[in-house]
Amino acid sequence: MTKKVNITTTSGADVSTINQAVSQRIKLYRSQKKLSLDELSRLAGVSKGMLVDIEGCKANPSIALLCKIAAAMNVSVADIVNIASEPTVHLIDRNDIPVLWQGEKGGSAKLLAGTRGPDMLELWQWVMQPGEAFASSGHPADTCELLFVNRGQLTLQVDGRDYVINEGCSAVARTDRPHAYKNNTRDTIEFTMTVYEKSR
Repeated sequence: MTKKVNITTTSGADVSTINQAVSQRIKLYRSQKKLSLDELSRLAGVSKGMLVDIEGCKANPSIALLCKIAAAMNVSVADIVNIASEPTVHLIDRNDIPVLWQGEKGGSAKLLAGTRGPDMLELWQWVMQPGEAFASSGHPADTCELLFVNRGQLTLQVDGRDYVINEGCSAVARTDRPHAYKNNTRDTIEFTMTVYEKSR
């Protein structure tokens, strides 16, 4: 039985396809970097049992877990879900775009594209229904996010302080600290996000 660490949808790349790509890629990078499960567990701050379940396609890892594992192996999340850029141009079909988060009311976060690690650049598309929120304990040092609100009003929380980003407006935020995205309105919100994480 698959452990649902995080919920995904079947729009875009389906759950089994994503889990298989994640499993294969983590095993591949772990092998290339000659990391044991114990070593990766220590570096990523993720339990060995969880890593075994992920590599065995028995767990559906959250965005936070994927970020920790990718950072520990000096690769990007896009590398792990197999949509990272290739030399010159890499076209990604809409059916291959993974949905890596789904809110309780139907919101979603899609990783549209990303570069290969260790310097990571990712493009995300988020939809949040009223009352939905997503929180992160923070990314590696100096991570920066660019946000543009396509529709509605997004509340961005960084270090416990709320910042309201209105429709048609943008923000730049340091997200190497606790942060969250929240829909405190009665309407659906949509926003585009770019994440830049420097190699360590």
